[in-house]
Amino acid sequence: MAKHSPVVGRYVTIEVDGSEYKVFYLRNGSGIPLVCQHTAGCHNHQWRDLLEDAEITQNYDVIAYDLARHGKSDPPHNWEWWNAEYRLTADHFMKFIVAFCDALELRNPIFMGSSFGGNVALQLALHYPDRFRAVIPVEAADHAPGFYLDWWRHPHANAAQVCGSGTWDLMAPQSPEMDRWLTWHYYTQGSEVFRGDLHFYSVDHDMRDSLKDIDTSRCPVVMMTGTYDYLTPPEASEKTASQIPGGVYIEMEDIGHFPMSENHALFRVYLKEALNQIMART
Repeated sequence: MAKHSPVVGRYVTIEVDGSEYKVFYLRNGSGIPLVCQHTAGCHNHQWRDLLEDAEITQNYDVIAYDLARHGKSDPPHNWEWWNAEYRLTADHFMKFIVAFCDALELRNPIFMGSSFGGNVALQLALHYPDRFRAVIPVEAADHAPGFYLDWWRHPHANAAQVCGSGTWDLMAPQSPEMDRWLTWHYYTQGSEVFRGDLHFYSVDHDMRDSLKDIDTSRCPVVMMTGTYDYLTPPEASEKTASQIPGGVYIEMEDIGHFPMSENHALFRVYLKEALNQIMART
């Protein structure tokens, strides 16, 4: 007998800054919406295990979308996007997320993002505190310069191999081998947009002077970072959380920069702690 997943995929059309996007998302569960953003250059497959986690989805409506140009979400169809360089900005990123949540009519969702998705979670807490119940920035920091590089798309390099291989030593050696290879595989597929994503990550995202302005009484912030992440080391996330009044930091042992896809069994332990803290405060 065929084994069917309870996860359902759909498309929704949204408009952001004059661009029309047909956005693909996966969804499963009931209760409080938990909106999940993948890492730079990747797609919502990273959240597959969370989407199928029966304990989490019993109380949370887990929604993982593909950012435009990623996975099954195309670039805009209403203008010639190939004639312009793709460079993601914080403003556009936030507008996209809010428009997506509005299109699904989500009421007080929790937003969770990893890496550049974690950084935009911090941006949302500052600029849209009344739109989200809370944010969970995973593998995030106030500033991460130095990664917007031309060699991600150098003509003399295999961009897919470069982007995929760049993830390998960001993962913990304890993580299951199958999951590590799957994470590598996801990144080989997203090489075309990786550099443009990193424009937000390393150039446009800088919250060093604005963390103090985040109001956690309106939007709680619970940050989580793995001990094997050298891209955003634990001390960077901890320092960021300490500068947010009321910010919380959870260090995840024996896990790296892609916790949800490289070792969900361990990641879920820390995620449940974060969700419990949020529910206690809200």
